[in-house]
Amino acid sequence: MSQARLPDGFAVQVDRRVRVLGDGSALLGGSPTRLLRLAPAAQDMLSDGRLKVCDEVSAELARTLLDATVAHPRPATGPSHRDVTVVIPVRDNASGLHRLVSSLRGLRVIVVDDGSSCPIEQEDLVHAHCDIEVLHHPRSKGPAAARNTGLAACTTDFVAFLDSDVAPRRGWLEALLGHFCDPAVALVAPRIVGLSQSESRVARYEAVRSSLDLGQREAPVVPYSTVSYVPSAAIICRSSAIREIGGFDETLHSGEDVDLCWRLVEAGARMRYEPIALVAHDHRTELRDWITRKAFYGGSAAPLSVRHPDKTAPLVISGWALMAWILMSLGTGIGRLGSLVIAVLTGRKIARTLGTADTSVCDVFVVAARGFCAAAMQLASALCRHYWPVALLAAILSRHCRRVFLIAAVVDGVVDWVRRREGTDGDAEPIGLLTYLLLKRVDDLAYGIGLWYGVLRERNVGPLKPQVRT
Repeated sequence: MSQARLPDGFAVQVDRRVRVLGDGSALLGGSPTRLLRLAPAAQDMLSDGRLKVCDEVSAELARTLLDATVAHPRPATGPSHRDVTVVIPVRDNASGLHRLVSSLRGLRVIVVDDGSSCPIEQEDLVHAHCDIEVLHHPRSKGPAAARNTGLAACTTDFVAFLDSDVAPRRGWLEALLGHFCDPAVALVAPRIVGLSQSESRVARYEAVRSSLDLGQREAPVVPYSTVSYVPSAAIICRSSAIREIGGFDETLHSGEDVDLCWRLVEAGARMRYEPIALVAHDHRTELRDWITRKAFYGGSAAPLSVRHPDKTAPLVISGWALMAWILMSLGTGIGRLGSLVIAVLTGRKIARTLGTADTSVCDVFVVAARGFCAAAMQLASALCRHYWPVALLAAILSRHCRRVFLIAAVVDGVVDWVRRREGTDGDAEPIGLLTYLLLKRVDDLAYGIGLWYGVLRERNVGPLKPQVRT
C-alpha cells in the first residue's frame, strides 16, 4: 500500500502519557517506547501538543507522529454510512441475527448463512428496517469463508464485519468512519464490551477481562504494541485493501482475524482501535463453554506462527532487564548485587541515549524504572500464561522456584485486576480480587493447554520462543 498524504484539516494530538523532554525538543513514549527528536520547525508546529495539517510539511510531521505511535488522529469528517455494507456471518443463531439487524436501520446488509441447520431466509428478515440480502453456504465453511462470501458481494468502498452475537451501541459507525479520512487506514475496530449483566462469577470476570475487550485507550494496531491485533467480531475495513491481500484465510479455524491484521501490516496499511465506539458482545458465561473457548484461542498461536514467525513471541524483553530479574529471583546477595549493577549500567545507557534532549536525572530514573517494571510484568504474565507447565515442574522440584512462581502469579493477577477495573465499562458488576485471581489462573491454564496442544500438533515452537532484544 502506497504512502498517502493526510488531507488538510486532519489533526493529531500527542498522547497524554508521552513525556515532553528538553522544552519540547524531544518526545518520549509510544508503544514500544521510543525517543523522537524534533527539529525547531516541528517544535513550533507542535507547541501545544496538537497539530493540524495545512501543507506538505505539516502532513509529513503528522504522519511521522502517528507512525511513531506518540500521537492519535483527530479527523474532521468521514465517509457516509451509505458507503458501508455490513456483512454478517451466521450459523444457528437466528435470535442474535434478529437482534443485530434491528440495530442497523438504514444500512446495506449482507447476511451469509454458513450452513445453519435451519437456514435463514429473506422472508425471516422482512421486518428489518434495512436493505438485506441473504446468501447461503450449503454446508458450514467457517466464519472466514462466510466473511469472504459477503465481501465478494459487497459493492461499497467500506465493509463492516459484525458477528451475529454482537449489538452495536449508538454512534458506533460514525466514530469509526472518521478514521478513514486517513487514506492509509485500512481497518478500524471498536471496543467490545459485555452485552448483558449477570450475577455469575464468569460473567463478571468477562465484563472486566474479556479476550475481545482491548481496553479504554485508543491505539494504533501494531504487532508487539499494546494493541497488536483486533478481533473480527466487529471491524470496518476498506474494501479495496482487504481484497488486495486476499481477504480472510479460510484455512484457519481460529486466529483468522489476527492473521488478517498482520497481513495488512505487512502490506503497509495502518489500522486503528477506537474505544469511543462500543459494540456489545454476548459473552460465553457457562463455565464449560468459557474454558473451551479460552483453549480454542490458545490453539490459534501455532498456526499463526507458521504464517508470521516474527510476530508470535509471547515475550519481547530487553536482555539486560531479563538478566536483572533472573539474578534478583535467585534470592542471593550476589544475585541482588548483580541486578543492581545491571540497573546502574542500564541507567547510564539510557542517560547517554537521552543526553542530547536536555533531560534530568529524574527523567532517566523514570524511564529506567518503567522499563524494568514493564519487563517484570511481561515475565510474570508469560510465566503464568504460556510457560506454566515448565514453571509448575520447577515449582514441584524446588521450594525456591515455588516461591518465585507464587509471587509472579499473585503480582500478575493483582496488577491486572487494578488495570482492568480502571477501564471497565461503567455498567459492569464489580468483581472481587480473590475471584478474579482464581478465574484468571483458570483462564491462563485453559489458554496454555490450547497453546501447547497446538504447538505439539504443528510441531512448531514459534509461539513459545521469547524474543530477547539488546
